[in-house]
Amino acid sequence: MHARPTHRDPAADAARLSVAPMMDWTDRHCRAFHRVLSRRALLYTEMITAPALVRGGALHLLEFADVEHPLAVQLGGSDPAELAAAARMAEEAGYDEVNLNCGCPSDRVQSGSFGAVLMTQPDLVGECVNAMAATTRLPVTVKCRIGVDEQVPEEVLPAFLGTIRAAGVRRVTIHARKAWLQGLSPKENREIPPLDYALVAQMKRKFADMHISINGGIATLTAAEDQLAQGLDGVMIGRAAYHQPAQILLEADRRIFGATERPLSRHEAVDRFRPYIARHLEQGGRLHSVTRHMLGLFAGQPGARGWRRVLSEGASRPGAGLDVLDAALERVGGTQAAGV
Repeated sequence: MHARPTHRDPAADAARLSVAPMMDWTDRHCRAFHRVLSRRALLYTEMITAPALVRGGALHLLEFADVEHPLAVQLGGSDPAELAAAARMAEEAGYDEVNLNCGCPSDRVQSGSFGAVLMTQPDLVGECVNAMAATTRLPVTVKCRIGVDEQVPEEVLPAFLGTIRAAGVRRVTIHARKAWLQGLSPKENREIPPLDYALVAQMKRKFADMHISINGGIATLTAAEDQLAQGLDGVMIGRAAYHQPAQILLEADRRIFGATERPLSRHEAVDRFRPYIARHLEQGGRLHSVTRHMLGLFAGQPGARGWRRVLSEGASRPGAGLDVLDAALERVGGTQAAGV
């Protein structure tokens, strides 16, 4: 195998807290919004398949705004040469990290021989990440499960980590659940298989030189802090960060990264994000494409239901503009609440 080039990993510090890659959710508008809420958390793209980039020429899938940094791209694939080419494209596009998906259990991923099914082919994963590392200066990372189907996680996971470590991977995110490729839907795979946080913590002790983040079922910053206190290097939060972005991200820089600046209020965050929305509309974009990611901003606050309803119904209408956003804000106290 090729020796992996040595270089600084600029995204490692940011990986102390990251927002999970989520299909149909973490698009560029979502990431731009999340970046307003947290300056430091590591953000991920939706999974992008290497064939789409290399064979399909879909380079538009790599587009992002500079404000999104630190930013990682997640790739799906199982062909070493194809993944290497896609990793090179990601570097040229300006990403801070390239991540290989070894955890997604969806049918369409299985049919392409990548995602969680790769947990059964660790040697192939080693070839893939080694090929990627040999062609890019970006840190090559992996997101995986603790095992799949009838595998015994206590046996499979350390062997898998040992293989990718030997191939040059120094940073991995482990979803602390098995994936059942037969019999469970992707949604059920996020909820039904039991969580095994202790096993992930054990892997950190066993692979002390690896940066290990934990993912799965972590829904509050307090829970994230608890995982970090037990020795994990990072925490990845998915659905909670999307559905309750203020609770997770507004306080993240202070509580997780030690920032001293005052967090924005929810209203201030909307005000800060407003120019981005305006530019999107000026370029012919639809309001709903952006505001659908903001529906949970006021979750748990007075008027949250009205905020969601006005945005959900109004932003989808043809020609919807910033007046819809203003009408939604009126349901949660209006613009005068900024700074509260």
